[in-house]
Amino acid sequence: MTFERDYDTAELLKAIGGPIFDYSLTTPNPEMLQYYHPYPAHLQNYNRIYAKATGRSEVDDFEGRPIADFMDFCTACGIDRVSVKSRDLETTWNFRIPNELIADLQAEFGERVIGFAGIDPYKGMTGVRDLEFAVKELGLKGLNLQLYELKMQADDRKLYPLYAKCCELGIPVNLHTSINFSDKSPMRCGHPSAVDEVALDFPELTIICGPPGWPWVNELIGVAWRHANVYIAIESVRPALLAKANSGYEALFTYGNSVLADKMIFGSGWPLLPMRQGIAEMASLPWKPEVLPKLFRENGLRACGLA
Repeated sequence: MTFERDYDTAELLKAIGGPIFDYSLTTPNPEMLQYYHPYPAHLQNYNRIYAKATGRSEVDDFEGRPIADFMDFCTACGIDRVSVKSRDLETTWNFRIPNELIADLQAEFGERVIGFAGIDPYKGMTGVRDLEFAVKELGLKGLNLQLYELKMQADDRKLYPLYAKCCELGIPVNLHTSINFSDKSPMRCGHPSAVDEVALDFPELTIICGPPGWPWVNELIGVAWRHANVYIAIESVRPALLAKANSGYEALFTYGNSVLADKMIFGSGWPLLPMRQGIAEMASLPWKPEVLPKLFRENGLRACGLA
């Protein structure tokens, strides 16, 4: 089945077997958009890299409008649940998206929003207590660590107390595992070989890796194949590249359509791509029928402890 950009939502949802869970997007409220529109000082190089995508962004369509309008837009695209992630980068960049902001979105939209806490690992036990508060008091459902912005690799021992707390709380951790385009942080921070070390040390920890590993896609696939607790979020990348020869992403489709069908999670990365375009490109790939509901919904909800 092939879905064009202006796909029929009902037809797509029938093929999926239910509505979509979008694991990766940015809600267009001012506090969140300060991170992307434009990028902050430590990410200025992203303005150059993503200039073309920014120029066709749908963000402007929601400027000055209530977030409820955006959630209605998601529903019209076939999405009924979204994951929204905070950041605490105070030590490295004096920048923070407060956990309370994400908690407010959860409070407003209920189970439609799955919030991840941002924690600064340089704060030691204060950070561990912040994570416990974010989960137990604010109701957030996971931990988000943008490794390159923290200037850390996944196996940095400063992160281990947070991993242990995630195990105790029964929540997943989201790890940035891919190239980064900041000219202020080392590229090696996203290398998936470090995730392998974490998975060995914390077999009870659910680890969601995204974006999906480029230029180390094969290494990330190896880590996810090795470890039952490691997932791959196909986010912030053109889905069409999964079918493009020599793009470096092709193996994600090959393995995601076979032995790793239970490990791949869809994330639109909105607003990097227009929402309907991103969904249609992903759905138009020749996935096996039984893989579509896993990719677009089941795997993500299971990884987040919600299925």
